Amino acid sequence: MFPERLRALRHGKHITLEVLANDLNEMYKPDAEHANTASQIGNWERGVRSPSYQEVRKLAEYFDVSMDYLCGRASLNEYDLSKLFLSGKQLVFAQKILSSDDRYELFQLMDGYFHGKNRRKVSEPETDQQEELDLNWSKHNPRRD
Repeated sequence: MFPERLRALRHGKHITLEVLANDLNEMYKPDAEHANTASQIGNWERGVRSPSYQEVRKLAEYFDVSMDYLCGRASLNEYDLSKLFLSGKQLVFAQKILSSDDRYELFQLMDGYFHGKNRRKVSEPETDQQEELDLNWSKHNPRRD
């Protein structure tokens, strides 16, 4: 599964093996002995060789997907929010950058909600489908033109 997903992600960005190798080397600045090469990545895509954990992590960050997605353990439209809040990625909400304190507080609120939800009596049966959430955004945030 990994080779197919890596190839699909690279083709989706319309980049060559050489460009991907150069981008990874630019992002992570390895020493010459550990630099990524087009040949190495081509071997990963063909399933001839398997990348190390570190290389899979770099690829996941580069393509902005989870390692689980790259390895075939999750679908692309699935992402664990707890991992996102705890990651080093910059998070923005309503055009405001979340500080590390904001991220921690939001994580705690969500975690508490789900722990409490397990203890509450649910009157409606739960479904596997995600419900649409109407936040009445326009009502609470009128445009200021």
